[in-house]
Amino acid sequence: MTMGKESLHEAKVERITRQLRLRTSTRPVSFRKKTPPHQVPKRNDRRRSDEKIDLGDLDEILDIDPVGMTCTAEPAVTFDQVVQATLRHGLAPIIVPEHKTITLGGAVAGCSIESMSFRHGGFHDTCLEYEIITAKGEVLHCSPQHHPLVFQMIHGSFGTLGVLSKLRFKLVRVAPYVHVTYETYATLEAFQQGIWRHFKAQDVDYLDGQIFSPTKHVLCVGRFVERAPHVSRYDWLKAYCESIPRLSEDYLTTYDYLFRYNRGVTHVRPRSLLARALFGKLVHSDSVLRAADRFHRFLPDKNPNVIVDVFVPFSRTAEFMDWYHREMHFYPVWCVPFRRTRDYEWLTPQWWGGVHDPLFLDLAVYGLPQPEGRNLYKEFEDELQRVNGTKTLISYNYYDEETFWSLWNKETYQAVKQRTDPDNVFRDLYTKTCRAALGL
Repeated sequence: MTMGKESLHEAKVERITRQLRLRTSTRPVSFRKKTPPHQVPKRNDRRRSDEKIDLGDLDEILDIDPVGMTCTAEPAVTFDQVVQATLRHGLAPIIVPEHKTITLGGAVAGCSIESMSFRHGGFHDTCLEYEIITAKGEVLHCSPQHHPLVFQMIHGSFGTLGVLSKLRFKLVRVAPYVHVTYETYATLEAFQQGIWRHFKAQDVDYLDGQIFSPTKHVLCVGRFVERAPHVSRYDWLKAYCESIPRLSEDYLTTYDYLFRYNRGVTHVRPRSLLARALFGKLVHSDSVLRAADRFHRFLPDKNPNVIVDVFVPFSRTAEFMDWYHREMHFYPVWCVPFRRTRDYEWLTPQWWGGVHDPLFLDLAVYGLPQPEGRNLYKEFEDELQRVNGTKTLISYNYYDEETFWSLWNKETYQAVKQRTDPDNVFRDLYTKTCRAALGL
């Protein structure tokens, strides 16, 4: 890191610490960034009226170490920025979430994963150090060796334990292209056998898949290659997710592979070729989320479409998918194998006690319509408890407080909360994700 960048970063941190130390408002505090929040937009989210800490200028890449294969950056840096900068060195982040404008800080707070997760876990599992500003304006430098519980609990905390102001994370060496082959299976059992085979052999670079019906499952297997006979582009007329059930193989530049889902993971709009020709370059994750945030008053007040990411132990996937096919029957479902790298401190020991697998499947559903009289989000939560699964908190959450803290670890959470936010300036995790987000 150059002295100029370091001095500028320190000045930004001082601005935030001063704002926190001198604040007199009793309103809860949350963060403002340049990019839209990559959570499911909610009409009545009370966080819009919070006092804001502006993190928009924490958007600099501070250092890329091509020898040590690490990157140090501020939290408002987007993955698009990081990927473009690191590819110049033949490197990339190990975990690159699917949308270009997801920020580094958002990936930590919101538990981002992707198609290297079968080997490395989530983005947090590739991080080495965090700089955290507490609610009282103290700066902590956290790692597995220093303030280790704070370091681990920032993952999945959704901004309730402090301000992440800098992070250092690992990179991986990449080739210019990715060769993707598509393995199609008629049964979930065969699909899981394919996942398990690659997981045990560690013989591929990227692994994800989509479930198109109870009888069609496609595993997307990516391998780095130095040369490609041709390359596909999916940033305008064509959509990557639509190519999966049709092709046997494909070639993409590494950059395009990493953001192959930027316009949509399982569904892409507009659907007609003419509309895509006119508007396809304009409709992507960033534009949709910005519009939803700006015009949130027009979002549905009741029965919003379901967008949910669930994590199911590998051995319980058949039970869960039997329920899903019977009760939900909405496709495709995105599937990302996720390696159990550690027993995260933010989940209870009792929950971990029911998990005996080295691998989870992250199953993501986008846009499932809710019928009148049913709360499908709650039905997902209830079924996940039955199969000892869990979910991210980015969407609508209907847990009661007792159930929530039987899954999320209140003891470790409160231990860190007392250190970083004893006056509850940033709200607690349950209140922020299960109450305030719903306007309660």
